[in-house]
Amino acid sequence: MGKSIPLELNPATTVEVDAAVVAQGLDLAVADFRQLMADGKVSVLCERGVGEDHGLYRATFYHDGNRVRLVVDADGNWARVCG
Repeated sequence: MGKSIPLELNPATTVEVDAAVVAQGLDLAVADFRQLMADGKVSVLCERGVGEDHGLYRATFYHDGNRVRLVVDADGNWARVCG
């Protein structure tokens, strides 16, 4: 068996990001992005950092074959955008 890794479940954390940053990364107008989110046509994966990345979150938004990934802190300040 390989080396074990820690998994943290709960507490639930809410992280807010700037819709304009995500919309731009998906090449959408902000209003269109918000509507697509409301319609459930944008998928989101949010991962919590551990170890040296503790306190950071990686939020990945997917729409129509496009992806934008933000690394953000708990206050929603984005540290970097990944392709």
